[in-house]
Amino acid sequence: MATSLLLLLDDIATVLDDVSVLTKVAAKKTAGVLGDDLALNAQQVSGVSANRELPVVWAVCKGSFVNKAILVPAALAIGTWLPWLVTPLLMIGGAFLCFEGCEKLAHKFLHKQEHAADTARHEQAVASQDVDLVAVEKQKIKGAVRTDFILSAEIIAITLGTVQGQPFVTQLSVLVGIALVMTVGVYGLVAGIVKLDDAGLYLSQREGAGSRALGRGILAAAPWLMKGLSVAGTAAMFLVGGGILVHGVPALGHAVEAWAANAGGLLGGLGSMGANAAVGVVAGSIVLAAVEGVKRVRRAR
Repeated sequence: MATSLLLLLDDIATVLDDVSVLTKVAAKKTAGVLGDDLALNAQQVSGVSANRELPVVWAVCKGSFVNKAILVPAALAIGTWLPWLVTPLLMIGGAFLCFEGCEKLAHKFLHKQEHAADTARHEQAVASQDVDLVAVEKQKIKGAVRTDFILSAEIIAITLGTVQGQPFVTQLSVLVGIALVMTVGVYGLVAGIVKLDDAGLYLSQREGAGSRALGRGILAAAPWLMKGLSVAGTAAMFLVGGGILVHGVPALGHAVEAWAANAGGLLGGLGSMGANAAVGVVAGSIVLAAVEGVKRVRRAR
C-alpha cells in the first residue's frame, strides 16, 4: 500500500514537472504575440471616458475568458482526434500574423491621410453630445473581444504545437495554464497602461517636488510607451509568424538551424531571427497582395 502511494506521488510529481517545463516553453513561444496583444487591446479601449476605462477592460477580459473556454476544448479535440491538423493550423496562424503586420505597416505608411481622417472622425464622434456613448462603448468591447479571439487562437495553436504528443492530462494542464496566465497577465497590464495617465496626473498634483516630477515623467512617457508597444508588437508579428512558417517547412527550418549553429553565439541567434523576420515579411506581403486583389475584384463587381 505504501509502495503504491509512493509510486502514485512520483507519477504526479513527474506530470507536474512536465507541465511546468512545457508551460515555460509555451510561454516563451507565445510571448511574441503578447506585445501585440497588449498594444492592440490598450488601443481598443482608449477613447472612452476615464471612469469607464477599467469597466471596459474588465468586460473585454471576461470576453477573453469566454474565447479561451471555446478554444481550449477545440484545441484538445484537434490534438486528440485530428493531430495532423495542428501544423496546418499553425501555418495559417503564422501567415495571418505576418499579414496583420504588413497590413498595419501598409495602412500607416501608404494610407496616412486615411488613417488621420479615421482618427479625427473617431475623436469628433466621442466629443459630440449627440453620440450614444453606451453604444460606442459596446462597439469597442465587441471589437476588442473579436481581436482577442484571433490572438487567443494564435496563442492556443502555438501552445498546442508545443504539447503535441504529450499525455492528455499534460496537454490540458498546459493549455489551461497558458490561457489563464496570458489572460490575467495581458488584461492586468492593459488596465495599468490605460490608467498610467491618471496615475501621472494624480502624482503631478501632489505636494512634493519628487512626486510632481515623477507624475510629469509618467505623463510624458505614457504616449511613448504605447508607441513602443505598437512597434514591438508589429516586430513580434513577423518574428513569431515567420518562425512558425520556417519551422513548418522542414527543409527551410533545418537550413536556418544549421546556419545558426555554424555561425554560433550572438551572430547565429540574430541571423536566425533575421531569417524568420524576412520570411514573415515576404509571406505577409504575398497574403496582403492576395487579399487586396480579392477586394478589388469584389468592388469591381
